[in-house]
Amino acid sequence: MDRGERSVVMGLIRLLPRSGSQQPAERLGDALSSPSPAAPLAEPEPLVVSEPAPGSVTPVASPAPVPDDPAPVRQGTATRVIALANQKGGVAKTTTTLNLGVALREIGHRVLLVDLDPQGNLTMSQGLNPDVIERSMFDVLVHRLPIAEVIEQREVDLAVASIDLAGAELALSAMIGRERSLEKALVDVRASYDYVLVDTPPSLGLLTINAFVAATGVIVPVQCEYLSLRGLVENLNPHVGVEGIVATMFDGRTLHSREAIEILEENFGELVYRTRIRKTVRYAEAPVKGSSVLKYDPSGAAAEAYRELAREIVAAKEAEDGAQARKHA
Repeated sequence: MDRGERSVVMGLIRLLPRSGSQQPAERLGDALSSPSPAAPLAEPEPLVVSEPAPGSVTPVASPAPVPDDPAPVRQGTATRVIALANQKGGVAKTTTTLNLGVALREIGHRVLLVDLDPQGNLTMSQGLNPDVIERSMFDVLVHRLPIAEVIEQREVDLAVASIDLAGAELALSAMIGRERSLEKALVDVRASYDYVLVDTPPSLGLLTINAFVAATGVIVPVQCEYLSLRGLVENLNPHVGVEGIVATMFDGRTLHSREAIEILEENFGELVYRTRIRKTVRYAEAPVKGSSVLKYDPSGAAAEAYRELAREIVAAKEAEDGAQARKHA
């Protein structure tokens, strides 16, 4: 790795606070200095939670059947809101959001997926057509529609997106407290889930900023190629940090992929998850069938990779919680 490559990676290190760190907001609040359509942030308005009127819930699409063998639900855990983000596109953010969510549900966690990408790929990956959806996350963020009204029950619960989200940033730019719209929307449903996974667009606009403000942590999918290491994640929440970095599209047969892993581990150490998401056509085939890879090919290596990632994330959180409990004992 030459000097230019190393400087880019070291720049990324400085912009990725570790999860749970209490770094000052000014260290984390430089996102608006990056090229972004977001307007200067204003003071957040008081939180107002609207209740849906009786009988006002309208399904956004034909309901899907509930799985025959739902996993046993684990109760009593604090909700974790995780934003999956990277400014570089094509790094498997949507693939990771869906399959990680389904894997977490398999081991008994209550999971909500939130599609904040105007492309609606997460919504399409569950067999829904964003072009015919009447109510979506656009209405939740801009018109303050209760988020429960845009949640579809599929393999996991999914707050759907539509093409209208493309105009959300312009609509939000004139609103007071615009960066807290998602955080407010989740208040009504947060207690119903153990994990809320937010799929973000490949940009640092108001949609991604909303995800960071609402999140308790950030997971960064990184393709095992050099250019993907240049994706920068900055956040505006002093209580949120990067929980981990997921190496995706890994091909152990190539020296390039192995060197990319070495760069990540050399510079980020324990932040890099041990699980490698290997390159396979199964991840491209599954969305065509409107399903996760865990449903499409449940016994395959692709499905097992996300099961292993889910176990690793849960184990890391349990270890962190245990350490904090001992510290305050």
